[in-house]
Amino acid sequence: MESNKISEEEKLSRGSIWKLIFTMGVPVLIAQIVNMLYNIVDRIYIGHIEVIGSDALTGLGVCNPIIMFVSAFAAFAGFGGAPLASIAMGKGDRRRAEKILGNATFMIIVFSVILTAVFMAVKKPFLELVGASEVTYPYADEYISIYLLGTLFVQVSIGLNSFITAQGKSKTAMFSVLIGAITNIILDPIFIFAFDMGVKGAAIATVISQLFSALWVFLFLVSGKSELRIKSECLKPDIKVIGSVMALGVSPFIMQSTEALISIVLNSGLQKYGGDLYVGSLTILQSVMQFITTPINGFTQGVQPIMSYNFGAGNKDRVIQTFKRMTLLVVSASFVIALSTMLFPSFYASLFTENRELIALVDRVMPIFMCGMLIFGIQLSCQTAFMALGQAKISLFVALLRKVILLIPFALIFPIVMGGDVMGIYVAEPAADIIAVICCLTLFLLNIRKILEKGA
Repeated sequence: MESNKISEEEKLSRGSIWKLIFTMGVPVLIAQIVNMLYNIVDRIYIGHIEVIGSDALTGLGVCNPIIMFVSAFAAFAGFGGAPLASIAMGKGDRRRAEKILGNATFMIIVFSVILTAVFMAVKKPFLELVGASEVTYPYADEYISIYLLGTLFVQVSIGLNSFITAQGKSKTAMFSVLIGAITNIILDPIFIFAFDMGVKGAAIATVISQLFSALWVFLFLVSGKSELRIKSECLKPDIKVIGSVMALGVSPFIMQSTEALISIVLNSGLQKYGGDLYVGSLTILQSVMQFITTPINGFTQGVQPIMSYNFGAGNKDRVIQTFKRMTLLVVSASFVIALSTMLFPSFYASLFTENRELIALVDRVMPIFMCGMLIFGIQLSCQTAFMALGQAKISLFVALLRKVILLIPFALIFPIVMGGDVMGIYVAEPAADIIAVICCLTLFLLNIRKILEKGA
């Protein structure tokens, strides 16, 4: 076992950077692509249910803020703790790394109980707040009532899986996602169509799939195959450890929770200035945006431990070389995928619905909504580097900038400035994206040398 540990760490500190990037980044990328299908396949199947498909799809869309909040709290613990665990491993402090894992596990359990109770209690007014109408609310309520029963499974499968990636075991982390995603893809048509359960069937399939994924992650992290293990003595909450996890985790938490806040603002605005059809268009637009952000986020998560470990070990040059190579790949990929969505919007829309009116609307607004994504890979790379190097304050600001500081005000102001034109809401997204990219890149160029000189 010890020789395996040494070989894994030697790869991070001495192996070919290009090889490490692909061997660690690609499995997580693949996992996230499948995970994206995991999340989107419900919408695809539901959108094609005869007669009610369009309304059911819109109902599922207004559930997004709750789903995002659940994932955000998983990121709070997992994405905050995993880079710190990698840095501790780079320093040779495995005891601290396992203590971080244990406290992150404790946080996930607490978050799961609270989130389930709160959202079960407020789901009706919350769903109405985010854009559910009399027509679409029954579908939203049916889905989210079942989905919330699997909150703990989502928290474990997302939050703790990052600790598997932090060990350099990207393939194992990939399998945890594949198990859940493939199960969901298989079960969805069975429950939705064969059992004629509709939206309820999609929710049941999702919860079962999340259970399988969570079991895989948990069983691995308590087994001898894992270099970091969940141990009972490490589950005892340590205020200092939890504080450091939360300090770094607040950035990815805000990134994901503000996605939920954005959905609330955008959905309510689209309902006000447009109606159900426009709310439905956002469900499709945000799903297509996941085609860009989810795989690339997965890839950068896979590469992040390389930077974290070498930063902890004092290998500054390897940190820079890893960042440069990652950025080249990420920026190229985001540009190409974003361009395809702008050139072929009808194709993407038709994946989710057969409603010609909805497809025509998406065809008109998608090129505008997505244009900021052409350069968004720059922000993803810089933000990943800040996270990998444990820069909690800068990561927090960058996370707040795009969504809270820019997009929310833009989404509220632009329609008013444009005379009540609903197009103002669609224009707000690329405006916020472009400004955020420029600011994030500037911050990175101004701070990276200082961060590396100061060390972990």
